[in-house]
Amino acid sequence: MKPYRWLVALLVVAVLGVIGAQWLAQQDQSTLGQVIVRTGGYDYSTTLPRALLLLVLAWLALGLAWSLLRLPFRAWGRYRKRQGRARLIEALRALQGGHWLRAERLFAAAVEDREVGAIALAGAVRAADGRGDDAAAQGWLATLAVRDPAAHAMLQGERLLARGLPVDAINALDVAAAQPLPPRGLLLRARALKMIGRADEAYGLLGALRQQDALPADELGRLELELATQSLRDAADANLLVERWEAMPKPLRTEPSVVAAYAERAAALRWDEAALRHIEQALDARWDESLADLYGRLPIGHVDSRRASAQRWLQAHPASPALLVALARLARKQGQWLQAQDFLHRALAQGAGADAWEEMGAGFAAAGEEGLARRAYANALHAARGEAAEELPGRDLREKIFDRAVVEDRDAHGIPRLKD
Repeated sequence: MKPYRWLVALLVVAVLGVIGAQWLAQQDQSTLGQVIVRTGGYDYSTTLPRALLLLVLAWLALGLAWSLLRLPFRAWGRYRKRQGRARLIEALRALQGGHWLRAERLFAAAVEDREVGAIALAGAVRAADGRGDDAAAQGWLATLAVRDPAAHAMLQGERLLARGLPVDAINALDVAAAQPLPPRGLLLRARALKMIGRADEAYGLLGALRQQDALPADELGRLELELATQSLRDAADANLLVERWEAMPKPLRTEPSVVAAYAERAAALRWDEAALRHIEQALDARWDESLADLYGRLPIGHVDSRRASAQRWLQAHPASPALLVALARLARKQGQWLQAQDFLHRALAQGAGADAWEEMGAGFAAAGEEGLARRAYANALHAARGEAAEELPGRDLREKIFDRAVVEDRDAHGIPRLKD
């Protein structure tokens, strides 16, 4: 008990004693009962209230004596605790500054403190890792596993992930003694699952991560996008692909990377209609250059319907390089190389890069124009490196002006917008 508490207790007892003494003085002593104690041939008698008061005083006196006896030991304990905290703080500073050996020694001195021992052990592991002593780190880890299994699981999982061993990290995090994992442990497990291609399981941990605020909202959103995309790409069959797609929240199903992952996996599973439908719905709702490019690159059929949809979008997005390249790819698949070439020239004039030059090289090669094909492929390399491309011969000034021209701005329905 702290000194001020003892003082308050003594004051309360004194007040109660004064009140009790006044009350006893006004009472007939014979009616209050007697307490008789016999010891050593002597009899000691007193009234019951006085006996109770003596017991209380004796209890307080014993408590005070016990506190005085413990005072040196408590003072020593407080001194050791202050010293341990000071060593821990100094060790953390040394660890932050990269003084690995000094930090490890200071952590070792703070390990015996029951309250901060687990923190000191974790710091000692990091210090041993910092100086490259794996044997010392394993020794500290073994002690930490006994002292704090959850802290051991998280630290070991983090170390194994940093070394590119996600399976071992999951095994370390799944130890029964460390369950349930705290938010940071769940985050480590989600990242390890993502690394070994089990993004669908990692996606299932997002609810707990969001509930426990394991990450800022923007970082959690990026992680959710990555896991959703990978889980769709990893779907083994069409039924599983649909199941995972339907389980995702609607806002996520409008993200271009998620739509692209669904469409590419659906195309790989020979589900062409679903792949095209979802890209078309996404582009109608919100234009995205990467989806427009994917629409022309998908290795599926339905070339005529895709060309018709792309022509419709061109009315609203006449300066879209990705859409113009997609139209060129579709036109070349239809055997219309001259039209494809016009689309590619327009795309390059609107800022298209290596993809447009590579498509042009493939078209010239298929048409038997080897010289132009080599120059187009060379320009693809130049564009990929950020260098200037060489102009192809045979394009007059009128055609160049037409390539750079953009028709009036139109809305999503192809209606020209009014100028202010």
